[in-house]
Amino acid sequence: MGLHVTRVAFVHHPVTDVARARGFYEGLLALVPGLQLELSPGTWWIEYEIAGQTLAISNLRPTAPAASLTLEVASLDDALAAVRAAGVALAFEPVEFAPCRMAGIRDPDGNQIGLHQRKALP
Repeated sequence: MGLHVTRVAFVHHPVTDVARARGFYEGLLALVPGLQLELSPGTWWIEYEIAGQTLAISNLRPTAPAASLTLEVASLDDALAAVRAAGVALAFEPVEFAPCRMAGIRDPDGNQIGLHQRKALP
């Protein structure tokens, strides 16, 4: 039983100053923001589509690793069942957001990998 990874969901870059980061990504790199969510007052999640892939910036966890990989899975519930069956511990429990659900695992060297399932659009 595998996880049925369908694509890279996003690569995440944690930032400490959202305005400064947006100036860099939108100014210098000329990226156009797509999804923009204020998760709580002053805490942002902003996505940029680049050649069919997504770069996300957020100040949700500004001290997180420099970049983390998140994989889109066909079913988060099925993926979690496969992870548990393999005896792999979760790096973080499933979390619900308006557009998605996600959980995290770690590879044998401790690198965090997110497992992500986009919710159907209304």
